Amino acid sequence: MDSIKIFAPATVANVACGFDIFGFAVDAPGDEVIVRKRTDKQIVITQITGDEGKLTYDISKNTVSVPILKYLQYTQISEGFDIELHKKMPLGSGLGSSSASSVAGVFAVNELLGKPLVSKDLLPFSMEGERVACGSAHADNVAPALLGGFVVVRSYNPLDVFKVPTPSELFVTIVHPDIEVNTKDARHILRNEVSMKNTIAQMGNVAGMIAGLMQADYQLIANSMIDFIIEPVRAILIPEFFEVKNAALDAGALGCSISGAGPSIFAFSKGLETAEKVGIAMKSSFEKVGIIANAYVSGINQEGPKIIG
Repeated sequence: MDSIKIFAPATVANVACGFDIFGFAVDAPGDEVIVRKRTDKQIVITQITGDEGKLTYDISKNTVSVPILKYLQYTQISEGFDIELHKKMPLGSGLGSSSASSVAGVFAVNELLGKPLVSKDLLPFSMEGERVACGSAHADNVAPALLGGFVVVRSYNPLDVFKVPTPSELFVTIVHPDIEVNTKDARHILRNEVSMKNTIAQMGNVAGMIAGLMQADYQLIANSMIDFIIEPVRAILIPEFFEVKNAALDAGALGCSISGAGPSIFAFSKGLETAEKVGIAMKSSFEKVGIIANAYVSGINQEGPKIIG
């Protein structure tokens, strides 16, 4: 096989109470990457679409190529590749755009080389793409994009991630407003110190979320979707956040919070029909004040990246 086309999914990170430790993959949107073997040993980005000209072709600075370079260095494989990156979601959306590119690229190269590494072993390389994107090699987006499902990052040193089973009737609605929140800015405004009271409450919700997912206890999931630490600070970066959140809850959502650093907002619902109603309500809430928004409804994507050509 001399070429391959990979789809890698968007992801929702933090998931309300789980800042930097929770993340899950969705069916759409996502990024597509085409990788072709070269006759020489060069790594070249030949085409980028869907980025409005914002992304660099410099392989040492693009999130699709940096993980590939780290992978080749680690495996000591000398091979050249042409890379096409097709962005299918907005940059700075809070949907793991950089993670999808990172995962798709390194996954594609591993497939072309006969899979010398299992998927989970690609995680450290994918995280290097995040370091390029926002200055921090966090795993709450790349891990679910790579492994699929709902993922918990238990530890960074040593790196330890695991998947949590999710109920079959759990659906997510994501609404992306046509505004941009820079991830670095969204991290910069966070407080370095948190009160003991909020820490204890947050730990309870983290435990409740895991138990609710594993037991298919939708009420426990709903009760646990309260973020005492991050959401109150980042909400100021998203116009109409609380109005949109209330619209989601009024339409039957189990809970609603910020996706990653924002500006996308996600909501959990029991059942596809409710999730679609929630999407209409959230989108309408933005549009009432003149903000264009796109809505996506999905189950929890258990597959992660996949070969599409």
